[in-house]
Amino acid sequence: MEFNTIKINSTFTSPFESSPRADDENSPFRKPLSLWPGMYHSPVTAALWETRTKIFERLLDPPKDAPPQSELLTKTPTQSRTTILYNFSTDYILREQYRDPWNEVRIGKLLEDLDALAGTISVKHCSDEDSMTRPLLLVTASVDKMVLKKTISVDGDLKMAGSVIWVGRSSIEVQLEVTQLSTDSTVITETVALTANFIFVARDSKTGKAAPVNRLEPQTETEKVLYKEADERNVLRKLKKGEKKNIENGEENRVDSLLAEGRIFCDMPALANRDAILLKNTRLENSLMCQPQQRNIHGRIFGGFLMHRAFELAFSTAYTFAGLMPYFLEVDHVDFLRPVDVGDFLRFKSCVLYTEFEHAEQPLINVEVVAHVTRPELRSSEVSNTFYFTFTVRPEAKANNDKFRIRKVVPATEEEARRILERMDAESSLLK
Repeated sequence: MEFNTIKINSTFTSPFESSPRADDENSPFRKPLSLWPGMYHSPVTAALWETRTKIFERLLDPPKDAPPQSELLTKTPTQSRTTILYNFSTDYILREQYRDPWNEVRIGKLLEDLDALAGTISVKHCSDEDSMTRPLLLVTASVDKMVLKKTISVDGDLKMAGSVIWVGRSSIEVQLEVTQLSTDSTVITETVALTANFIFVARDSKTGKAAPVNRLEPQTETEKVLYKEADERNVLRKLKKGEKKNIENGEENRVDSLLAEGRIFCDMPALANRDAILLKNTRLENSLMCQPQQRNIHGRIFGGFLMHRAFELAFSTAYTFAGLMPYFLEVDHVDFLRPVDVGDFLRFKSCVLYTEFEHAEQPLINVEVVAHVTRPELRSSEVSNTFYFTFTVRPEAKANNDKFRIRKVVPATEEEARRILERMDAESSLLK
């Protein structure tokens, strides 16, 4: 059976059609409860969970005391390649599930779907197709920078495709592309709207220790180039982890310069620059209890859900800061520092970290969202993820407001000043 292309259908029935019968064996809605990791699903995650259960049913009910995989296989990128299709042009209910107020795709749901697809691809690569061995535990370790290259409309069909492009001993890199399909008379054109790379690490599901993964053998020239580029990125990541940040000669001067304006706000607020605002005054926060319905097949909260919630808070933060509807541009590299479990108390804290005015027509708003796993009974709080989103304002909204301006954000503490500089330096290094 071919599972490389998955057509996505709406998960709600039409009010103009009869509801599917629960006792109909052919109904796609009739599934054993044991096959559903959680009941919180977008149409894509629902389709992907079902696909995983058809291909790897043993993942949900592995044999007791099953041995680990004894022999590593060598696979090609094509073997893990998976495509999902959003039929927005014909499925109006699916279109409504993804539509935002501007008739574009909701970015938060898209981030969630990207994580779900990347997870399915990594599972396909790591499977040894032996029902007598225990499956690996695959965890999202990080997500590389994602840039929205063009607006994604819900009026045209959408395709999301990806495959494993690199493997280490126990890590896997998956590259995904989101493509907008448009029809001009009889010609179908495809435009890449977004590219994302996910890093997964494999753990033994019994011991929790790092576990080796199947090898990868690129076949085409393109696959070989992608493998080489991913290998270079992996070397760079290891170097960065081993580096200790050295304080440059001008570092303290930069910190003092940033703090100078913030001190005026703190000590002489009546004389402060009205075109600036303290970082702490841009903050928003929300909290939630992690529910069983949000879990993955390993019983933990899946990364796409976290990215979705972080994006929604970042969007709200940019909106209340700018006073005009924001427009998403990119999300920077994300590290998943610790897993989030069912029952955890999760707090998302956001702020506008800094703004940029290099291009007057497109001022940038850089928003930081930090996810904390909080345990009141233990009086502890640990950072699970830190997300960095970049927004601008919608051109049509800006054009209708002659008095619009973006404020400069200034720190009130040394810690805030260093966070701002760290992000500025990280952004500038990516552009080199």
